[in-house]
Amino acid sequence: MPYIAGVVKEAGVSNAQPLSILASQAVDSLSGTHYAIADAIDQVPSKPGLYAVYADPETWQELNLEIRVGCPLYVGKAEQSLQSRDIRTHFATGRTGSSTVRRSFAALLRNPLGLRGVPRNMARPERPANFGLAAEGDERLTAWMQEQLFLAYWVKPDTEVDLNDIETAVIKRWQPPLNLNKVDHHLPTVRDARRVMADDARTWARERGFPL
Repeated sequence: MPYIAGVVKEAGVSNAQPLSILASQAVDSLSGTHYAIADAIDQVPSKPGLYAVYADPETWQELNLEIRVGCPLYVGKAEQSLQSRDIRTHFATGRTGSSTVRRSFAALLRNPLGLRGVPRNMARPERPANFGLAAEGDERLTAWMQEQLFLAYWVKPDTEVDLNDIETAVIKRWQPPLNLNKVDHHLPTVRDARRVMADDARTWARERGFPL
């Protein structure tokens, strides 16, 4: 169930609306109703927009992050479909190698969930920074995400302002800890945890004779 009440609105603005107003409207909507991940597939539309991933304070502590009340863990954009980007990539088993935010969660939960990084493509290992998870670990991560995380969204109105610019403004305002781009500083906790998982993937490949 959502832990923060509110109203998600599809803002109706004109094409002349400036970026600052659109960013404020996005922040207002993303601060509104938060859907449990398990319920989000029935709520998130197949439209372009922004999304934010939230968790309660206890989950921030489990992730070893400094609690910031009202701040999302991550903000992202979907140029075509919020549903396909949010539900089918970030929160789907088997997609860790394709989702940067899923890799960050995996890295921060390496010890609590007993996760270890493996090459995204175990048949042809490359780019250990884009690590994935073995099947059982990936399933544990998905189950954790469905139990602990919440999703909010904002649908982009009919405007000439680029969605990327709106996303940038929202991220600059919030500085979400799991965003690796468009933030002023990367958190060492996230950076170091991802490096450990990349080392896991590199070790996995070398132990099996791959020159990674």
